[in-house]
Amino acid sequence: MERPVASPHEIRNPETLPPAQGFSHAVIAQAGRTVYLAGQTAQQKDGLIVGATMAEQFDLAAGNVVKALEAAGAHPQDLVSIQIFVTDVTEYQRLSKQVGEAYRRHFGRHYPAMALLEVRRLFDPAAKVELMCIAVTA
Repeated sequence: MERPVASPHEIRNPETLPPAQGFSHAVIAQAGRTVYLAGQTAQQKDGLIVGATMAEQFDLAAGNVVKALEAAGAHPQDLVSIQIFVTDVTEYQRLSKQVGEAYRRHFGRHYPAMALLEVRRLFDPAAKVELMCIAVTA
């Protein structure tokens, strides 16, 4: 099930750039409180990373993003930026359909400005993906 999302922020995808698919080229944040989230992984409350695949870990990390947003009085539609750090871009691409389904389950079809970056490893060696986000609330 997708999360319904109507963002207060203005999305800009100029025709002079390649079509934005699954992200936005620019987001103009409306006035409000800025919320900076720490990197979220597939870490459970007990501190253990769960999920064998990149897609499973993405799903859990996205759920943790939503929990952190809610703790700050924010919602997925308030996101203006997401940086996705992965340890294997090839695995991410291979599982992109499942990652996309997980994304829409937590964030709906709201696509803020995003970047995907491959890193050698994350702080917890069991982590395959980490999401860093910025949100602006009304």
